[in-house]
Amino acid sequence: MAPWLLNFYTELLFSIFTFFIVKLSFAQLHQKQFNEDIVKVSGGFIRGVTNPETDIRHFWGIPYAQSPVGDLRWRAPQPVKTWNGIRDANKFGPKAMQKFIFTDMRFRTDSMSEDCLYLNVWTPANSSTANLPVLVYFFGGGFIAGDGSEWRYDGESLAQKGIVVVTVNYRLGIFGFFSYPALTKESPHHSSGNYGLLDQQAALEWVHQNIAAFSGNPDHITIGGESAGSISVFAQMASPLSRHLIAGAIGESGAMINPTLPAISLDSAERMGEAFAKKVGANSLKALRAIPAEKLLDESFATKMVQWPAIVDGYFLPQSPLKIFEEGKQAYIPLLVGWNSTESPYQGLMRGKMPTPENYEAIVRSLYRKNTEEALKLFPGNNEEEVIRSATRLASDRFIVYSTWKWAELQRLTGEQPVYRYNFGKARPPMVDAKEEKNSSMPPPLKGAEHSWEIEYALGNLSTNKTYAWTPDDYKVSAIMEDYFANFIKTGNPNGIALPKWTGNMKGEPVMVMHINVQSELEPEQHLEQFQFLDKLYGAGE
Repeated sequence: MAPWLLNFYTELLFSIFTFFIVKLSFAQLHQKQFNEDIVKVSGGFIRGVTNPETDIRHFWGIPYAQSPVGDLRWRAPQPVKTWNGIRDANKFGPKAMQKFIFTDMRFRTDSMSEDCLYLNVWTPANSSTANLPVLVYFFGGGFIAGDGSEWRYDGESLAQKGIVVVTVNYRLGIFGFFSYPALTKESPHHSSGNYGLLDQQAALEWVHQNIAAFSGNPDHITIGGESAGSISVFAQMASPLSRHLIAGAIGESGAMINPTLPAISLDSAERMGEAFAKKVGANSLKALRAIPAEKLLDESFATKMVQWPAIVDGYFLPQSPLKIFEEGKQAYIPLLVGWNSTESPYQGLMRGKMPTPENYEAIVRSLYRKNTEEALKLFPGNNEEEVIRSATRLASDRFIVYSTWKWAELQRLTGEQPVYRYNFGKARPPMVDAKEEKNSSMPPPLKGAEHSWEIEYALGNLSTNKTYAWTPDDYKVSAIMEDYFANFIKTGNPNGIALPKWTGNMKGEPVMVMHINVQSELEPEQHLEQFQFLDKLYGAGE
């Protein structure tokens, strides 16, 4: 063969070989990019999407249990059924049945349904060996509203810190907590109600079984939540069904302790259910299950039976959660817990009346009767300024602060792990489109952070809320609080580089509280006498 021809064939073969190698490489690269977002979970394969700006993978609207409809209404969640092919997980599932109650809730889901048992995952990695810490977050809304698709619960920011974030939908209101004798009778556990809490527990089981596929560590799950979500965290720590699944807990304002949505007895819950059935003319469980979801929701509001408490049902809660914590039967895990500086404004106590000493004393007397003098000594109101300050404290304590304090105390005394307490005080800035406030004869409320204001700060989501004109100070506070949360999720300890040192509270040691604000600092506990006064009254059932 002529040399030139040999060279030609040599170059041709090399070109062909190179072409196939390059083609194979591109094919492998394409397959890798494609497979990054396909995950096998209980039920089958799902396909998520990756945010190219952050490399965070999103998997939204993943079913973790069967649809609780038809005969499955008011039953414990059942294992999810399998599906064929690849299910797209790029859209949030429907929110639970609810009315539009809270104006600060901004949902990304475009539907509402009784078929609502879905969860959402944000993950920064694509290897099942990454073994990253996990946060499972429960939304707030008084167990009657809310959804895991809310912007303020978005998991992208925390995921960028090396955490797998999960938000969970669960049944609400009459769908989530309805109890009825026939339901108790048909239950293999001889219980009824608590379906919303059982949904959360089923989601935790699902996460434990599946989160490794999203790069998460199934043995390092921290649960968190705000308001009803915080109350849920408290309940999951107490329940024997959940406490072995969690490595840490974050509670933002609220525990299932009198006067904040305490659990009631099964007998009392069943009587509530019977009263509702009678009001709507349903004489059997079959008739109740036949009521369309929209009508059932309307009926619960029409009959003013909107709030259905959690239940000491003998199964999820074998005894009152307060008793479980008192006896040290809860999860022995680190706890990060706290509340906001102004959970409720003074108007929450004053019932529309001016904050004068006379009006204040009359209200305190109506509330505390034989304990009025002690109450006025601890919560004085000798002038308008003092009334506003004390009424704000009392309104906040009676709403949600006392129960959160009690939870922190119980875990400190019986939980055998450190309790990190905080008080969040950063007030929101003005609205971007704030209109001139109407004239009011009432003085302005006490400055500080009201209920739920910390959520966007703690989860790094200020930028998702376009309502407020966030300032550099707001972003500074958010960075501090989110770093505390991220460190705690990773290690069970919120401390880290460039953060004010935060001491955990243990039995027998002085209680310290981290005040989170533009200047965050650790201080000794304040208002102990006031809490002890309320503890005496609420412990006696008053």
